[in-house]
Amino acid sequence: MRFELFIASRYLRAKRRQAVIGVITAISILGVTAGVASLIVALAINNGFRQDLQDRLLGATSNVDLLRVESDGIKDWQSLMARLSKQPHVVATAPAIYEQVLISRGPRARGAVLKGIVPGDERKVSDLLNTVRNGSADALEDTKERVVPLTDNARSPSALAEVEGRVSAMPPIILGKDMADNLGAAVGSVVLVTSPQGELTPFGMVPKYNRFRVAGIFDSGFYDYDSSWAFTRLSDAQRLFGLGDLVSVIEFKIDDIYKADQVARQLEQAAAPGFMATNWMEQNKALFRALRLERLVTFITIGLIVFVAALNILISLTMMVMEKTRDIAVLMSMGTKKAQIRRIFISQGLLIGVIGTALGLVLGYVLSWVGGHYHLLSLSAEVYSIDYVPFAPRGMDGILVALVAIGISLIATVYPSWSAARILPAEALRYE
Repeated sequence: MRFELFIASRYLRAKRRQAVIGVITAISILGVTAGVASLIVALAINNGFRQDLQDRLLGATSNVDLLRVESDGIKDWQSLMARLSKQPHVVATAPAIYEQVLISRGPRARGAVLKGIVPGDERKVSDLLNTVRNGSADALEDTKERVVPLTDNARSPSALAEVEGRVSAMPPIILGKDMADNLGAAVGSVVLVTSPQGELTPFGMVPKYNRFRVAGIFDSGFYDYDSSWAFTRLSDAQRLFGLGDLVSVIEFKIDDIYKADQVARQLEQAAAPGFMATNWMEQNKALFRALRLERLVTFITIGLIVFVAALNILISLTMMVMEKTRDIAVLMSMGTKKAQIRRIFISQGLLIGVIGTALGLVLGYVLSWVGGHYHLLSLSAEVYSIDYVPFAPRGMDGILVALVAIGISLIATVYPSWSAARILPAEALRYE
């Protein structure tokens, strides 16, 4: 062990008559520990929210969307999809129709986004159909439907059998869990879907509507989708909205989500004039910018705990210099250099910082693992879109926090070590 480090470690083990210094040293270590652990937990929560939201968004939506500007939809979408699927980085494509509708069941009604899809293609670009918990999305695969409105109120067995046949012949729809709960709908229930895209009649513009049979209920865990999204077949959506053989958007899944902006520009150029491409980064730019700002503010705010601990280190070392004035004078009179005296107190401050940082890292990562594994902190899904606090600790955050904590501890040793090196042995030992 080096001479300076040996003396520093001895000074940390204060004697009984230096109990005050020992208490302040312990408080300094606990302060660094608390600051580092708090930063690790806070950054793990921020990373967890970011990663969880990103995974849910990417699982529920496509990476890149291509739509027609100033038009009701995309014509000849099959040939366009086939051509664009050969573009670099494109893994899968899917057609879709998005429209706002009103879904009602008896006296209950909810506004919703109805998405018309081709199930086989949709599964390749998003995972929402894989989150169906009640019922099955397989009903969307069957294209042999016959739309028959329910008007029978007959009670005879033959009439009831006919009604059941008509229910089974209705086009299927998949609802989000929270929407189904609000409507009081279950698998097999009949809901009325009303489109604002009305049709002109002798009595004026009349909204179009159709009855759908609930074939499944999905639970993505993301409140925005579970409370306001529904799926049906592309052909049923086209019929409801009176679009003919048109789609409103072509969705793409790519091999590198962080190249979404570049791929979107390539698809725009390859499609033709009049097309516009958006990507998941643009659509959620405000959300991720807010998370980055929150991360910075969290780091600065909770980092003040480490700063307070550094002040304790400064006080502890200053008192140590005052207490050890005679010892320092003896060491200097025996030939110890001023640089060595400085290094003794720098080493003492670094020991406090390193011990506190190590304990804080262990405590922070343990708390983060426990919180993430057991979902200890619950949230209101209506406010935060997810129902628990996610934790995602990263090794790089630990390195950054450790460097900051040890750096602040090192800065706190500058004045005490400089003061110790300025002691004059003759003056200090004159009255001894």
